[in-house]
Amino acid sequence: MSIPVGDEATGTGPVQQGPPEPRGGDIVRRHRLSTRLWHWVNAFTIFVMLMSGMMIFNAHPRLYWGKYGVNADHAWLQIGAAGDRGQLRVGDMRIETTGVLGLWKDQAGVVKRRAFPWWATIPSSYSLADGRRWHFFFAWVLVFSGLGYWFISFLNRHVQRDLLLRREELHPRHFWKEIRDHARLRFPSGSAALQYNSLQKIAYLSVLFILLPMIVLTGLTMSPGVNAAWPWLLDLFGGRQSARSIHFLCASGFALFILVHVLMVVLAGPFNEMRSMITGRFRLPKEREL
Repeated sequence: MSIPVGDEATGTGPVQQGPPEPRGGDIVRRHRLSTRLWHWVNAFTIFVMLMSGMMIFNAHPRLYWGKYGVNADHAWLQIGAAGDRGQLRVGDMRIETTGVLGLWKDQAGVVKRRAFPWWATIPSSYSLADGRRWHFFFAWVLVFSGLGYWFISFLNRHVQRDLLLRREELHPRHFWKEIRDHARLRFPSGSAALQYNSLQKIAYLSVLFILLPMIVLTGLTMSPGVNAAWPWLLDLFGGRQSARSIHFLCASGFALFILVHVLMVVLAGPFNEMRSMITGRFRLPKEREL
């Protein structure tokens, strides 16, 4: 039998003893349906957009700052091949990436000189047109699902109640304690596991209200049609090439967030975490013995 928590434990009528405080080992209802749906729709959407975005990047694997950028201009980031070596160049730093980036073999064993390998792109064979079709279609899925999630999350006070940091969580000593606990894999147990910690709150708020809006706005800035309608976007981001660079950096930040998120799920217990995001039910970790 699951124990309701949060809003689900609130009732009306005569004053009476409420449900017992959940303890380690209890199964509780953790995630709302809106949160679960948004999570899985966006998990698929983001992977498609990252992979199709890498296909688009393969058409011109260089990034610039400013309004213009062509092969002869100085690129602050470039992924390519020099002779028989693949390399990633960031400023004056060069990192060899042979076999992974810049120079790799396709499914048939043929050497290819493109930034991202076939297994990381949609489609897997080079096609800028198809990559754009995939990217633009799922960009609108991301926009509408994001707007819907914002609306519902503010309406049911999920953001205000669960994601905004409390005053005591802003203290440096509190941050340092959570960093040490995570480094030692000491995750919250009992009813404390139902609350987001400050590191999670900062990560989720950054993704929801910084990375996602920046990805959408810089993506729009790269569209000539949008430039004609909203030229102020070019001024806001310092030109189309700067917008492209910011778009790439935000997408990289999103990829890093996903990597850390998956790692934390594995370390915290993948079955329990996955069940909570599929069914909403979560078994509280048992309290540690002092």
